[in-house]
Amino acid sequence: MHPQQLEKIRSAKGFIAALDQSGGSTPKALSLYGIASDAYAGEQQMFDLVHEMRTRIITSPAFGGDRILGVILFEQTMEREIAGRGSADYLWATKRIVPFLKVDRGLADEANGAQMMKAMPDLDALLARAKGKGVFGTKMRSVVKHADARGIADVVGQQFTIGRQILAAGLMPILEPEVDIHAPDKAGAERLLKEALLRHLDKLVPQQQVMLKLTIPSVDDFYADLVAHPNVLRVVALSGGYSREQANTLLARNHGVIASFSRALTEGLSAQQSDEEFNRTLDAAIAGIYEASAT
Repeated sequence: MHPQQLEKIRSAKGFIAALDQSGGSTPKALSLYGIASDAYAGEQQMFDLVHEMRTRIITSPAFGGDRILGVILFEQTMEREIAGRGSADYLWATKRIVPFLKVDRGLADEANGAQMMKAMPDLDALLARAKGKGVFGTKMRSVVKHADARGIADVVGQQFTIGRQILAAGLMPILEPEVDIHAPDKAGAERLLKEALLRHLDKLVPQQQVMLKLTIPSVDDFYADLVAHPNVLRVVALSGGYSREQANTLLARNHGVIASFSRALTEGLSAQQSDEEFNRTLDAAIAGIYEASAT
């Protein structure tokens, strides 16, 4: 693991940008960006357009390693180039931003109030490819929809099992057991989730560290003991469907937790904006998220 990248993620101020929408969520991301579904034909054109959007964000003068610690990439973005360099290489070499890769293959059907991840039979090959391209870490998402102890245990167990596989490949795993912000007993689900996370964290050996990406909790500072845990490199928060303003307000009340926002980061950006307007809008978004992450 790259020591400078590790130190940046461990201790620098800033947040992680999640630019990892995949096939299922890309049409929505493009539509919010002002590109309607009838503007492209087929998946290839869709991914070309979303790569243009991501390139515009990443190459913007507003988007720099002074406020952004890392970026989570979609696999296709990792395989493509930005300004003539591999995307992960460009991020670190040009911007001093640490590259991560989304590795999950989407969600399985709901069982026991939760959605585990689909099987990832080609994960080892993907991890080796990512490492070769200069990627530092990974991210994978499951979803908890109800305060069901069994479903939550299954989700967390799977996250840690695959997390160990990622550690063994020399990469830093971001474990993301998201609690749906509309869960009927969100606070109850978070209590069960924290207990399950602590159980698994306590089984790691001292030199094994993971990152956690969690929904902003219903109780302020509820994850303080996860932030302080010796086996946790950093706790980051997803925006989870909150507007950027709401997400920033809630995040600021959780000390030591930093943002890893996707939709809330790109809110207000549009393909129709001039570069000046685009960069000004992005700069304001980054400033607000950075500030909320600094508490």
